[in-house]
Amino acid sequence: MSTTVLTAASGRPLRVPKASSGPPIELRRVHRWFGDTHAVNDVSFIVEPGEVFGYIGPNGAGKTTSMRILSTLDEPSAGDAFVDGFSVIDDPDRVRSRLGFMPDYFGTYQNVNVWEYLDFFARAYGLRGDERRRAIAETMDFTGLDVLARKPIDGLSKGMKQRLCLGRTMIHDPSVMVLDEPAAGLDPRARIELREMISRLAEAGKAILISSHILTELAEICDRVAIIEHGQLVAVGTVDEISRCVEEEINVRVRVVERESTSGQEAAATWLAKHEHVDRVASTKDGVTFTVMAEATHRDESLARLLAEMVGAGIAVVEFTSRGKSLEDVFLHVTKGRVQ
Repeated sequence: MSTTVLTAASGRPLRVPKASSGPPIELRRVHRWFGDTHAVNDVSFIVEPGEVFGYIGPNGAGKTTSMRILSTLDEPSAGDAFVDGFSVIDDPDRVRSRLGFMPDYFGTYQNVNVWEYLDFFARAYGLRGDERRRAIAETMDFTGLDVLARKPIDGLSKGMKQRLCLGRTMIHDPSVMVLDEPAAGLDPRARIELREMISRLAEAGKAILISSHILTELAEICDRVAIIEHGQLVAVGTVDEISRCVEEEINVRVRVVERESTSGQEAAATWLAKHEHVDRVASTKDGVTFTVMAEATHRDESLARLLAEMVGAGIAVVEFTSRGKSLEDVFLHVTKGRVQ
């Protein structure tokens, strides 16, 4: 049975499964070998209800293999994965009924329209009669495909095909959704609209595991991320939590008051260049940019101390702007570019 807690864009109810006894997603010491290649090496993490969990890494890192194992399309060589407490090894049928998998590429069929495509998958998941028709209507409404119900799917745009694949993934109302590169090849508007739909699904309580190479977008929607390289997890947590684990370079820009007799910007650049904790000082048309080396746990104190020292030295600061590490910065810091 389902409980209504969220409405789709048009106001129709979006169904949400009841909570289970186990976490929606759990990978427990998963290994996968392909001959001598250790594609997935002792990977463990948990995704909670309503959480968008980003799974990132270079090509060949083990992301898709992990997701295929979770989706029962492959089996681990060791370890286990669970969906709502059910093992992908011991209870694959129960896992499939609770999980929707959106691959990075999905096939289309000739002479099949949008409604028929969703109807096929609804039947495959065992939906019958009014329940099936209601699921199709709600899915098309949520994805905005209701106006294209009779359109052949091989005539859809890339963005509409991705919406259709998302619809196929959610047609049976799963508690867990696994999305492999869902925004690949989409234009900016389609990516924004897809991101909004994913956020609404998470608000409805669904656990979402998503991989993408568009790190700026993952940073906007993900509650936590896992970074995998060479088959091993190298970091798990929020971007801020991962950043705190390493010494941090803080990018800063300063604007100062320009005086008639002297250049305030030049004076600031000269002073900063002599500071022991400052590096890469450069003057631009917008001010002076530089980096500050500081332990992440003392980031704010370091910046406050530097600003006080600048003002004490007679530099008339009118703007002091810092930028912490982005998800891209964190990714580049914790990965080494290894392939297998």
